[in-house]
Amino acid sequence: MPSFSVLTFGIFVAGYITARWDLVTRLHELAIFAWDHGVITRTAKGVAILSSDSPGVIVGWKNSDLDFLVVAILEDVEVRNVENALRVATLFRGADHSIERIYELCGLPAMHVLGTVNSNAPPTEPYHINAEISLHGLAPRITCAKAPTIQVIMFDRPLPGRMQYISLTPILLALGDKTEQILGGIDADDEKAEAAKRQREQELVEKLKLHTVTKHQPSAKELALPRIVNQINFSWELEKLLQKNISLVGTRRRRTLSVSERVIESASTMKDYVIDAIWRLITVYIYPIIRTSFVIALLWHRAAAELCLVLLEYRLRPEYAALKDISATAQQVEIRLLQFCYWPMQYVMLRKRKDDWQSIAKSHADYIRFYNSLWLVANDVIIGIAIGSAIIDNADWLAQHISDVLSTYTVTSLQQTISWLMDWPAGLKLNNELAQFLGDLFLWVIDYWSSCVDVLRPILPHLIWFIGFSSFAGASMPIALFSDFVSLLTIHIYSFYIASAKIFHWQLTIILSLFHLFRGKKHNVLRKRIDSCDYDLDQLLLGTILFTLLFFLLPTVIVFYLTFAIARMSIITLKAALDTALACLNHFPLFALMLRFKDSQRLPGGIRFELRDTNKHSIEAPQRPYPSTTTHPESESPDLTPPPPPPTSYVYLKSKEPVQPAIQHVACAARRRLGHVARADGVAVRVGWDEWEDAEEGQLAGNGRCGGWQER
Repeated sequence: MPSFSVLTFGIFVAGYITARWDLVTRLHELAIFAWDHGVITRTAKGVAILSSDSPGVIVGWKNSDLDFLVVAILEDVEVRNVENALRVATLFRGADHSIERIYELCGLPAMHVLGTVNSNAPPTEPYHINAEISLHGLAPRITCAKAPTIQVIMFDRPLPGRMQYISLTPILLALGDKTEQILGGIDADDEKAEAAKRQREQELVEKLKLHTVTKHQPSAKELALPRIVNQINFSWELEKLLQKNISLVGTRRRRTLSVSERVIESASTMKDYVIDAIWRLITVYIYPIIRTSFVIALLWHRAAAELCLVLLEYRLRPEYAALKDISATAQQVEIRLLQFCYWPMQYVMLRKRKDDWQSIAKSHADYIRFYNSLWLVANDVIIGIAIGSAIIDNADWLAQHISDVLSTYTVTSLQQTISWLMDWPAGLKLNNELAQFLGDLFLWVIDYWSSCVDVLRPILPHLIWFIGFSSFAGASMPIALFSDFVSLLTIHIYSFYIASAKIFHWQLTIILSLFHLFRGKKHNVLRKRIDSCDYDLDQLLLGTILFTLLFFLLPTVIVFYLTFAIARMSIITLKAALDTALACLNHFPLFALMLRFKDSQRLPGGIRFELRDTNKHSIEAPQRPYPSTTTHPESESPDLTPPPPPPTSYVYLKSKEPVQPAIQHVACAARRRLGHVARADGVAVRVGWDEWEDAEEGQLAGNGRCGGWQER
């Protein structure tokens, strides 16, 4: 293609993209202008209240002149009576809690009459709406004198009695009882590092937002979205309260009872008196004693639990590991003690829910967290009883089988592998003297360990029985004990791994240092870089001899290191599987998962809007005549033709599912436990590669300055 054609095509594509972007931007600004200046009327209605064709009055929240949220439809009442009842708070009598609390959360000082339903007369106010509702389940037809276009947003009202609500942000599924936050100093440091990393990423995102091409400043109505969400959450309770007091609208207040009527009404029989006396005795004398005794016992148990937690977290020195950091059993005991200490506080906090409106969803996550932990402990105990019974009944067989497995894989197989490494394994030429020395050393330790294990074989059935008996405290306890049991019986493999890793680390570090000597370089410890250095001939000769010696011994060391590293990784894999099972038993969001299938509205994940087909959801024009101010020339009778319906769009508001599935919480908990095991068991042994990378980076950063530093 000629260069002129390519240039022309590029200019066309750039112009098209620019024009399209400008058009989309202008349309977006036009839509915002139309909403802010009243061209569009937004009416939010709950679907449950649109189920009658009787005339009535619409009551709800008036967020602006043309933004309404319908709370209730009061049937067979007059508009002026409803306005007066709202003004004097007649419709809010008998409320369980303060109505000012609802006004505070909904962000408005009062509720208003929004219009009429199925009315033959036009609205008295220009900003009032008139709704036509059909019994066929179709969406309402809305008209408003001041609104040329209508947007109807329908939604299913959340039921606060079932703890349903909608939210702009997903509910937090962190269901661990804050025990995950206290998993030792190492894990706490990792959690802080991850939090700092997330904060840096968030700051980077905020900085990127400052460099966007267009930035729309949120309008007042967009900022009012959280307030509208609260109004939707309170709509069910308010509608029930208004419908309960609808009989008080437009009626005369009931006169107070006379003295004689009060005496007759409060008269009681002898039976009622006896029942009342017994109930008073229980509530005034017996119940306080039982409650005080229970609180005192709970405090003593709490003190004992706190003492045990202090012992589990005690460190001889700050850099040393605590007992809970090296023992899975201690960590499991700590989790149960923390749950025991946290449950009373959770229960007291949940009891305070009854002191406020049910629609306030602040404590819903705590409710799910509390009952999820209770369910997990109950299931853990039930499963543990079954496992414990099976272990106790087969303790002797399990002891014999475990003894055979340990003898085969931790003693016999290891001895055969080391003997094979001492005699040119797979035809690999190794240093015979070094292989013989290392092999004899490891075989001697294995023989000594085997004699120690033989002493413990008679008590192995009793240990198995004890593990089975611990299952009555939950299935997680025998799993933790078995994990510690595996760690204890394979401690010789861990020792071999540490010894071979240290030897390999030292040898590789020396080889790297001698390699720098050949290049005329040396490692600057203070500045953490590689600097130039002049060596004497005798230094180079000695370095060459040592480098050759160590380099030829390196394959023998690598073979032994890889052997014990593979054995250690096999043990780590087994412990990782056990810790994954513990994570599932301790942190599986069972209650949240049940709610996900039973009642997903209790686990909101945000909101979304669905545009509905107008032809399928709108009803026909009403047949009720509306008196008009215009008349026909032939007659003086008014025009009874109904006005044409305004353009109307129907949108359905739905609660989204949580973006992050509940099972991700188990994955996070398992990842934290596996990371804790890996760090505690020393999987990652530094073998000098970090020093090599730091030195290379220092050499690149310090080029041109090394000679001057050497002279000084």
